[in-house]
Amino acid sequence: MEFDSICSKIGNLIKFLPTGTVFVFHFLNPVFTDNGNCDRLNKYLSGILIGLCGFSCIFGSFTDSYKGSDGKTHYGVATFKGLWPSPNSESVDLSSYKLRFGDFVHAFFSSVVFAVLVLLEPNTVECFYPSFATSATALLCLVLLPPITFVVSLAFIWFPVKRHGIGYPSTDQSSNKIDPLLP
Repeated sequence: MEFDSICSKIGNLIKFLPTGTVFVFHFLNPVFTDNGNCDRLNKYLSGILIGLCGFSCIFGSFTDSYKGSDGKTHYGVATFKGLWPSPNSESVDLSSYKLRFGDFVHAFFSSVVFAVLVLLEPNTVECFYPSFATSATALLCLVLLPPITFVVSLAFIWFPVKRHGIGYPSTDQSSNKIDPLLP
């Protein structure tokens, strides 16, 4: 199989990442890595970009949206007591938005998917591991990508997405109650 066709299968996993985070990473990564020709400053900037984007993937697993008493969509962060809301929606019961085990599973596997995306990005590989040959990257794709895809897919099947984080409509606004990530 061709290297590009194998690595393009990672696109199915990207559906579980925040689209904005992936866009920002792909937009800024060539600039920060100087198209793979890194010096020390580029490595630091790239590391900060990867860290911030990774944090964004994890943080998105703990956000949710709801329709407030004022009829507007509000966003909050899930806690063990419920959703930490904006001050405009005190009359809405947010205790049903408590943290669940599945939230941590999604956060972990979203970070795994993002890490795989980063490790297979050519500019990042050229910047941090310039001696890593194209054949080694293809081998990595062939050996690691299928089991990672399988495990992550099983995890997302066993723990379906129930949160409507930042960027997704609240449950009350959705015209269908089906998971927005499924095709």
